[in-house]
Amino acid sequence: MGDERVKAEALQILGLFQVLPRLVVFDLDYTLWPFYYECRSKRESPSLFRHAKGIMCALKEKGVDMAIASRSPTPDIARVFIDKLDLQPMFVAQISKMGVTCVLVDNGVNLDMFKLGLSNFATTATTAAAAAAPQDK
Repeated sequence: MGDERVKAEALQILGLFQVLPRLVVFDLDYTLWPFYYECRSKRESPSLFRHAKGIMCALKEKGVDMAIASRSPTPDIARVFIDKLDLQPMFVAQISKMGVTCVLVDNGVNLDMFKLGLSNFATTATTAAAAAAPQDK
């Protein structure tokens, strides 16, 4: 499935939810790309999991900010790979205080995990909104 087809399907999935997160944070290793980048050379040509770019493009089109999180000791390699994959424009520089929903992906981000994360977020957001609403007595 090409990036545009994945993006179209991701946009359909996003359309199923009334509430969307303000920020989605992706890990790098085995989430966006199928390797540990700290074990790679800056000279290599990295690749993404097949759904990753389309999902990120759909999130960007819907105005959902994205960031990356990684605990690797070699952030310089990550920056080189992000630049080679032209991903830098996808990510925001600062993160504000907000609720967080996490989904562990075993074999990279895909449309099913994307939908699960949005569903978990919507459930949490609805519960939080109900708890914050004034109670009628």
